[in-house]
Amino acid sequence: MSRPPLPPFDQETAAVKVRKAEDAWNSRAPEAVAQAYTTASQWRNRAEFVNGRDEIITFLTRKWDRELEYRLIKELWTFADNRIAVRFAYEWHDNSGSWFRSFGNENWEFEADGLMRRRIASINDMPIREEDRLFKWPLGPRPQDHPGLTDLGL
Repeated sequence: MSRPPLPPFDQETAAVKVRKAEDAWNSRAPEAVAQAYTTASQWRNRAEFVNGRDEIITFLTRKWDRELEYRLIKELWTFADNRIAVRFAYEWHDNSGSWFRSFGNENWEFEADGLMRRRIASINDMPIREEDRLFKWPLGPRPQDHPGLTDLGL
């Protein structure tokens, strides 16, 4: 199985890879998202270490059970060969109705078949008021005409 676009990346293919990842994560479908990673993929997400698709599915299920109405925007930061760096922000609320905007950076490393073998994520959460939300599209992928992080001043 391959997962285009494939490395080595150029500006266009790296941007496509980032948008495909954003759309997948906005689906909030752990089993589908996990298919973009190798069976032995290694993650560091904040201070948590995740290994392999089964743990990815467990992690994402727990994440989206806690982070309600999750909406994410990713933006290409840089790329080289089989690596991509992105910055991102997502908005969500917890089960008490408190809203947050989470900011972070990810470093990705891919196999030749386009599956991600390593994901390193650093993330910080900032409480926001519901009226300060910027990501208000219907749940699911971000509409093509919705502003990105730079356009939103993030």
